[in-house]
Amino acid sequence: MKTLIIAEKPDMGRNIAAAIEPRSLNKRTYIEGDNYIITWAIGHLIELAEPDAYDPKYKKWNIGHLPIIPETFRLIPNPRTKDQLNVIADLAKRCEAIVNACDAGREGQHIFALIMRYLQLRLPVKRLWISDLTPETIRQGFAELKEGSEYANLTKAARARSEADWVIGMNGTRAFTTKHNVLLSVGRVQTPVLALLYERQKLIESFDSLTFYDLEATFKQNETEYKGMWQGDRLTDPERADKLLQKVKGKDGIVQSYEVKETKEYPFKLYDLTLLQREANARYGFSAKKTLDLAQALYEKHKVISYPRTNSNYVTEANIPQMHSALNALRGTAYDQWAQGANKSLVHVNNKSICNPTKVEDHHAILPTGKRSTTLSTDENKLFDLVIRRFLSQYYPAAMYKAHTVMTVVEGEEFKTNIKQLLSKGWKAIYDELKQEKRTSKKKEEDEEEEAAEVTDDFSVVEGQASTCTDALVKEKMTQPPKAFTEGTLLKAMESAGKSVEDEELREAMKDSGLGTPATRAATIERLKNVGYIEAQGKRMMITLKGRTAIELIRNAGVELLTSPEMTGQWERRLNAIAKGEASDEAFMQQVKKFAGFIVEKVRQQSRAAQTDFGEVQDGADSGKSGKGKGTAASKPAKGKSASRGKAAEEASGERKSRASASSAIAACPREGCGGTIFMGKKGYGCSHYKTGCGFVIWKESFGRTLTDTQVKALIEKGKTAKLKLKTDSGDEIDGRILLMNPSAGTLSIERV
Repeated sequence: MKTLIIAEKPDMGRNIAAAIEPRSLNKRTYIEGDNYIITWAIGHLIELAEPDAYDPKYKKWNIGHLPIIPETFRLIPNPRTKDQLNVIADLAKRCEAIVNACDAGREGQHIFALIMRYLQLRLPVKRLWISDLTPETIRQGFAELKEGSEYANLTKAARARSEADWVIGMNGTRAFTTKHNVLLSVGRVQTPVLALLYERQKLIESFDSLTFYDLEATFKQNETEYKGMWQGDRLTDPERADKLLQKVKGKDGIVQSYEVKETKEYPFKLYDLTLLQREANARYGFSAKKTLDLAQALYEKHKVISYPRTNSNYVTEANIPQMHSALNALRGTAYDQWAQGANKSLVHVNNKSICNPTKVEDHHAILPTGKRSTTLSTDENKLFDLVIRRFLSQYYPAAMYKAHTVMTVVEGEEFKTNIKQLLSKGWKAIYDELKQEKRTSKKKEEDEEEEAAEVTDDFSVVEGQASTCTDALVKEKMTQPPKAFTEGTLLKAMESAGKSVEDEELREAMKDSGLGTPATRAATIERLKNVGYIEAQGKRMMITLKGRTAIELIRNAGVELLTSPEMTGQWERRLNAIAKGEASDEAFMQQVKKFAGFIVEKVRQQSRAAQTDFGEVQDGADSGKSGKGKGTAASKPAKGKSASRGKAAEEASGERKSRASASSAIAACPREGCGGTIFMGKKGYGCSHYKTGCGFVIWKESFGRTLTDTQVKALIEKGKTAKLKLKTDSGDEIDGRILLMNPSAGTLSIERV
């Protein structure tokens, strides 16, 4: 009899068939050869049953029926893919063994385990565990098949994760939704991620900006000119800053000290999935989901990169020859110059910044496979380019610098100069064609010293000799609030369970206790968008009124642990321990079930929130998605609009109540850090936070038109309206679009079309 191979998706099944059964027959839902029958799962064929599968009464959501805690979880086929499940069942009857060829990770293991459980298959199982889909790797993987029993603990962890999410999500969501009559999605991972966004928004809103002054002086010693920053307590008095300027400007000083030391900057680590998602978001604005989808296509469809859903930035000894082979394959491609100039001696088993087997669990870092493809889409090529450049950089030496530190004293006042002189680009030359990569570094506070100026020319001064202050300048600055999360920075926060972790070693150590896994974080962010808790404004991820209210209700109910990134991170650590055989899945589930009951009891005692607290009156439906608030080129504001935006916003609101009817909600306020909602008032569209200082307003009567809700929504979400008949300030009638020039205030202008 033959062996049945179950892949996760059709493409993977076809790749396997081409490698081990090249003369096999394609039967549409499976491929049959002399020794193997290859079929696929098409993702999750089996799901955990809904509550009404246990009791019909659960069809109606009722808080009195909670908590719902099945003793044994029932499985049901996904109705959309039930035919494929039947194919697997029929094929299994013709075989004597099964190979689990689903993705080599926790979710792939779970997909296969659910099929085995539901179909009650008892055939012996082998496990294919590979990191890329090249024919050579597939053949080698089949030559080294593992016993299925070796992955029993991983199966337990996958099952515990799935059932824990069901218990917390099902009970939490039904409890809060039935209590407050609005669909409030609650989840083991999504809720603490939402809490991260909530806390960041609160910090931004409560931030009090402080004006301060920097004194920068220009010095000249012989033919060498340089700038220095005044050293002292923060200057908050402009008069004192000006007196200091007058004190030193044009005066002779002395170079009190001068230090020079050589420094090196080594290549960044190889990509894991989260790091790749962060980089793609920062450079190209790709969402986490888009990057994951592109990476999966590069792996599965094009076979040009290794398994992308990895949490490791390192490789093992066995990967070093593969890396050299992939490097050779880049010769003659668009990367030929860099492949030819690469130094293979830099990539070896003793280079611990690359090869560190102790930090590789299921999969090594993302690597190119050496396979070429001419069918990549534009976005696929962008992501592939990131992987290739990061890979090539490992074969180049460190960038070399001279760090110059000068202390100059004038009239008793000290000025510090930091200059970073580039000696050799090393690996950074690979990025010359792109915008220079920025090293992830600790965010500087305003009172920290200025970043070193980077130069390529020789620099030197003579310690102990005179230096003249030829000019000086006072710069007015303001302290800045924390930045809103982007998807990239949110992924970083999820990886470290909300803790601000800059140290790479500590970041590595915390990977086991992050929020979710590299494979699931993108889906979590998408879920928060889909239920109306967060929205994208450009690259910024902003919490909506509904999202804020959800967090506040959860905390006020006394189940703030549900919003705790630290606790959820510890749960993730426990799941990883289960996968390693170091913890009990049964004990974990008992803890989860107990917590679900605790949530329900606390919510029962809570008072119902007002519908307007959610920014919706849709009787439980999700709030709408809001927009981007894109700006455009500068132009003067619409004629006759008040300069006092706060007063104007209040006037525009007219008779609007402080908590206006949710039916008049247009969109989220695009003003950075506001968090309010735009409502239609008597004379215009203003922000619900106008009483606390938000001056955003769009007047109904603008450019000869009375704007509609749809047009205002387009302005806020897209930055412009559709083509309209408009009047200019001079009264001329034109065809054009209205543009939102300043999302902070609502300033409008016209674009002729």
